[in-house]
Amino acid sequence: MDNSKKLGFNSLLIHAGAIDDQYGSATVPIYQTSTFGFPNVDEGAKCFAGESDGYIYTRIGNPTISALEKQVAILENGFGAIATASGMGAVSTIYMALLQSGDHMISTNAVYGPSRGIMESFFAKFGVESSYISTSNPENIVKAIKPNTKVLYIETPTNPTMELTDIKACARIAKEHNLVLVVDNTFSSPYLQRPIDLGADIVFHSLTKFINGHADIVGGIIITKNEELYKKVRPAMVNLGCNMDPHQAYLVIRGLKTLAIRVERAQENAIKVADYLENHPKIAWVKYPGLKSHPQYNLAQEQMHGPGAMISFELKGGLPAGKVLMNNVKLAMLAVSLGGVETLIQHPASMTHSKLSKEAREKANITDGLVRFAVGIEDVEDIIADLDQALAKI
Repeated sequence: MDNSKKLGFNSLLIHAGAIDDQYGSATVPIYQTSTFGFPNVDEGAKCFAGESDGYIYTRIGNPTISALEKQVAILENGFGAIATASGMGAVSTIYMALLQSGDHMISTNAVYGPSRGIMESFFAKFGVESSYISTSNPENIVKAIKPNTKVLYIETPTNPTMELTDIKACARIAKEHNLVLVVDNTFSSPYLQRPIDLGADIVFHSLTKFINGHADIVGGIIITKNEELYKKVRPAMVNLGCNMDPHQAYLVIRGLKTLAIRVERAQENAIKVADYLENHPKIAWVKYPGLKSHPQYNLAQEQMHGPGAMISFELKGGLPAGKVLMNNVKLAMLAVSLGGVETLIQHPASMTHSKLSKEAREKANITDGLVRFAVGIEDVEDIIADLDQALAKI
């Protein structure tokens, strides 16, 4: 692993996390097994005591899953990673590991809907408090800190408003107030943003999105900056039982190999699509970190290695016009999720963020007419032509 850190990012996508295989397999083998045998009683005892790196049971660890964890930890410049069965498995694991009754968490108000929903609907029942604010202004974070605040949980860019939060500023605040800084890095992937390098304590991803990139699995992964946090978070995943499946891990490893070229192509398309939308007479506004009109364009240039492939916009005709658009696209699929090779379009207020109250959505700037557009790797001329014919029907 130390040698792999000397490689470039694209090389790490291919070679980091590789495991020794007696047959010289070119890809990581799928260890599709629930349990592992021990050579003798003493070795079994050492495994259970944590004195050996041997495998016991796939819920606890598995060679295929370990290969993925090692690779993503290297890509994020972290100490170690913990793979989970879904992105929400990662969120739940983080909450369980870091928060207890009486604690308080500060989070981004436009954070992924279920990440907020599970906190307000379930963890609140056990006495965990939370505040959802615009973390794009660091002063808001400082004002929201209470004596019992333990975690600062941000998503940048936000889903779906495409607001950015200054990770370095959050890291300074977290350090000053003894908070754990958690960053949802799903929208960027480690190719475009590495929060641990900017001071974050924990980073996580929905592997379903850009890292896997093929819309054929769900998964999550948590990366910690040090061993102390790793030893705190991993037992929560093991005991919750939200471990990843070996075949699932194999598919993510396969998808991860093309992360850079997929993101580059989708981002190249997104820049052209965003420019097209911004100049279209029927579009009220466009939010995309690659546009100079984005209020945090300079921050995007500082902390991201590229603006990504996610766009939010609203039509001048509001929700009715948005429905016409979404009902008439032919190339883009009307579906939730993002980060795959295909272009997707969806309506957050009635889909991904529908569980939030209208008041909560408005405070987070998730308007009823907001459209989220996940740009894929198709020919950009076809993506724009699809939007153009659909917009012509409004």
